[in-house]
Amino acid sequence: MNSMAEEFISIIETEDRAKALEYIVGKLESGEAGIVEVYEEVLAKSLNEMKLTGDERTDIWKEHVRSSIIKTIVENCYPYVIKEREKRNSHPELKKVAVVCPVDEYHEIGARMIADYFTINGYDTTFVGSNTPKEVFVAGIHVDKPNYIAISITNPYNLVSARNTIELIRKADHSVKILAGGSALSKLHDKASSLGADSYLTSFEDIEKLGGGREYETTI
Repeated sequence: MNSMAEEFISIIETEDRAKALEYIVGKLESGEAGIVEVYEEVLAKSLNEMKLTGDERTDIWKEHVRSSIIKTIVENCYPYVIKEREKRNSHPELKKVAVVCPVDEYHEIGARMIADYFTINGYDTTFVGSNTPKEVFVAGIHVDKPNYIAISITNPYNLVSARNTIELIRKADHSVKILAGGSALSKLHDKASSLGADSYLTSFEDIEKLGGGREYETTI
């Protein structure tokens, strides 16, 4: 684990929201770290590095508190997302993406970060959030007419729901490209294709390979 992640985890373990936010904003403001590095090497790691107490209810409580703090940080990072997009000169012009979680999927921090990755790479991005019913997906397609729908699945128990949602989207619109990502995909290994998505995303680089506003496609 890198030193910045270690320092941040030592702060977030105290559950001091203001201090945790100040630490991350300070790193971004000074240029010591970029937004992608902060997301992947600090915030994501801090979600997976919790000291368990052995009491399930207490651990769930602490997980919720930590997630809430990180969600606050991610929301406050948006100005730096826009700065990174401008630095890359990847302005949203051609392609639209909606980032969603299937029904009963309440873990949305990863999806929120993915939405920012799309923004950085020049997409016109709509973040819908957690627990989106299948029928709402279809309504959103008709309203916003996105080029892509990115579905994030964290809980492996929601993989069936995700597959059902993808099937419904296919019936509603054959032209929209469906992207799937999230930690639950690691449980599928080489069977990820069983979800029926067009591409599978595991990193910021995968989104870069999609081409942003350019007109070529890459299957990951």
